[in-house]
Amino acid sequence: MDNQISLYIHIPFCQSKCYYCDFASYANKNDQMTAYVLALKEEIGRYGVLLQNYEINTIFIGGGTPTVLSPHLLRTILQSLFQNFKINTHAEITIESNPGTLELEKLEVLKECHINRLSMGLQAYQNNLLKDLGRIHTVEEFIQNYLLARSLGFDNINVDLMFSLPNQTLKNWMDTLKNVVLLNPEHISCYSLTIEENTPFGKWEEEGKIKLNDEETDRAMYHYAGWYLSKMGYRQYEISNFSKSGFLSRHNLVYWTYKPYIGIGLGAHSFYNGERYHNTYNLDQYIKAKGDLSTLKEDAEEISLSMQYAEYMFLGLRLLEGISIQKFNEKFKISFEEIFGKKVEKLIKLGLVESNKDIIKLTSKGLDVSNMVFAEFLPENE
Repeated sequence: MDNQISLYIHIPFCQSKCYYCDFASYANKNDQMTAYVLALKEEIGRYGVLLQNYEINTIFIGGGTPTVLSPHLLRTILQSLFQNFKINTHAEITIESNPGTLELEKLEVLKECHINRLSMGLQAYQNNLLKDLGRIHTVEEFIQNYLLARSLGFDNINVDLMFSLPNQTLKNWMDTLKNVVLLNPEHISCYSLTIEENTPFGKWEEEGKIKLNDEETDRAMYHYAGWYLSKMGYRQYEISNFSKSGFLSRHNLVYWTYKPYIGIGLGAHSFYNGERYHNTYNLDQYIKAKGDLSTLKEDAEEISLSMQYAEYMFLGLRLLEGISIQKFNEKFKISFEEIFGKKVEKLIKLGLVESNKDIIKLTSKGLDVSNMVFAEFLPENE
């Protein structure tokens, strides 16, 4: 249906910034939380009017760490969403959280305000590695928060994990996966550490202070996750994501299947009416704007058709089921063969993608060099 859309809500606060993080987030800005939530409420109200004919299918509240907000502020945001939008009764509503921030009262507020999916950032099962990452929690706190959430009836929990960390061995990674699987979450995400420039890790790598895993170890960790999680009943449905049957991340599927979404909050990105834009990254400016969409909106660009074709391909190919040629033709009213036929032929010869008559998907070799495959679809003159 064309009248369905998804929402991403950004909460830019953390207790402490992890050494690898380059998201729009701040530690030690607790004094601005209330003003931020009031500005967020205003923006939610404006979008409520703009999207009054739309039904909301998925909501993802990310950050930062949304659960550093007080129970009162969390309730304010969630009630505002329900007051301003037509939210589908079966909508998936996710909130990100870090262990150590999920005490009983907060979890009760989340439950009462219709949060039905928790995404918990664990990253590793060894306290020394968590400390090396600048995480503020211990494994013990994660277990405590996880079991508390379960006892309150949260029955759709994702656990985020990272591999290829400095000082992490393959055995560490195997132990992390084994211990997380014992807790039986519905969904597990496994990301390879990426070093971003403007982060402590970026600086330390440049100074030679941290030693990263080589490509071979990184791939061994990735392949082990695929093999082990599959053996334990988790299906890999996207490059970094594994789920039990019926628990795929519906919100993330919106991104991968090239559907529209609106980002609300500091620096949040939107893809709507063939246009991409994001909100200001300046916290004071965001608060001062009081939800005025024209003041908040930055870098709006209309996406050319050739770029839309490319994005459809490399987002869709992240999914292990691949993309359908027929759906591509229907969406863009154009011949897939004409645009990408030669490129796909080349990638098939290289053993990076495979195709039956309708479906094109990455091979296991293609999964390992997915960025190289995606680059093939980029328009040459843009």
